[in-house]
Amino acid sequence: MSVNFIEGIKPCQDARFGIVVSRFNSFICERLVEGAIDSLKRDGLVPEENITVVRVPGAIEIPLALDAMAASGKYDALIALGCVIRGATYHFEVVANECAKGITQVTLNRQVIISNGVLTTNTLDEAVQRAGSKAGNKGSEAAAAALEMVNVMRQLKN
Repeated sequence: MSVNFIEGIKPCQDARFGIVVSRFNSFICERLVEGAIDSLKRDGLVPEENITVVRVPGAIEIPLALDAMAASGKYDALIALGCVIRGATYHFEVVANECAKGITQVTLNRQVIISNGVLTTNTLDEAVQRAGSKAGNKGSEAAAAALEMVNVMRQLKN
């Protein structure tokens, strides 16, 4: 008897991807989008026509757009990108928690792959580091996870 291993590989040029990105903190978010698209094209060999980017006002609106995209049935995977930076009030916790909770709800309710690349940082410097500086590009990492999950889920369904 042998063990069966299922794991994702990155190339999946026939898959369709949707990216939902917040416009709030756009100087960070646009770097995340660039990283995600680069990873999809370079690592996943995904043609540009198979990538759709939807911009929403802020992180709290991300789950609703993801839900609409998931309901359309047009996408093999979705990628959530945004940036919530801690401020002096409780608002940070509300936005960060509700965004993450909403993303998880859409994933489970719609049974669609959603890779969460929404940054939740204490400082602007931390956000810059995660958007292509010292700590890599979390948009690229979210896209890489989405690529792998498309292939994992395809194997699980077959």
